[in-house]
Amino acid sequence: MSPEPLRRLDERPLLKDHPLALRLSLALWILGGFLFVALAIPILAERVQLVDDWVYRLAIALETPFAVSLAKVLDFIGSSWVTAPAIFLVAGYLAWRRRWEAFGFWVLAMVMSQLLVGPVKAIYERARPPFPLVETTGYSFPSGHSVAGAAVAISLVIVLIPAGSRRRNWEMLAALFAVCMALSRVYLRAHWLSDVTAGAALGAAVAIASAAFIHWFDARRNG
Repeated sequence: MSPEPLRRLDERPLLKDHPLALRLSLALWILGGFLFVALAIPILAERVQLVDDWVYRLAIALETPFAVSLAKVLDFIGSSWVTAPAIFLVAGYLAWRRRWEAFGFWVLAMVMSQLLVGPVKAIYERARPPFPLVETTGYSFPSGHSVAGAAVAISLVIVLIPAGSRRRNWEMLAALFAVCMALSRVYLRAHWLSDVTAGAALGAAVAIASAAFIHWFDARRNG
């Protein structure tokens, strides 16, 4: 491919309206932040746990072999066996195409989404639901699968689909994937509902905020 097409690809904007993206990111931070605060306050944490317990019992009541198998497929897709190679492959692809703004965004979003999970889990030390249907390790809040599912799905749409009306359909699919990933963790009794809600909100917020920041930074740098 000649240098000219590569230059045009590099100039493809990450976002069409980054102030709107920042507002959406703020809304997601507020949603996730509410759960982070609620679970840190005993009286509110008890109310959240009541909802979590009800959803836990509902998941058991709705359990079927076929649905469990589908949820386990999502469990594997969200594992580091799949996400880690995918993250490096996309980074390599963007670098090869010399899409440096997209590359910077991708690296920032993936690093931030991965780095946030461990310390937060250590702070809350929340126990996982009993009798999970898949192997689990570590603490429960927030859900790492949900953070990664939302961050990776939304970031993929941002770097691969040009900003504009066509992207909206893909954004809906990314959001649907993030929701399915989150609910699958509840269905498998690997996480509480509040774990996956906070995780998905955090992952989406990190992706959108990272794109807005890199877009703004690149615009300022180029005058």
